[in-house]
Amino acid sequence: MEISETQFLEELGIHIRQLREKNSLSQQELANFCSVPKVQIGRIERAEINTTVRTLVKIANALDVEPKELLNIISKK
Repeated sequence: MEISETQFLEELGIHIRQLREKNSLSQQELANFCSVPKVQIGRIERAEINTTVRTLVKIANALDVEPKELLNIISKK
């Protein structure tokens, strides 16, 4: 199955937002845990930027999931 980069980033952002909300965290709280600006979390969730692996590991740690869980995206399109 092929997925475009844009679609992947969109689904990654949605998945991160869902995990963040499941953990009852605001974007600011997640940003604080990750030591990144809040605006960066928002841009990741809205698929406006292609973030680094380093930031994804920080997000995974803050959400208490394995980094591979962030990439466990099932396309619905």
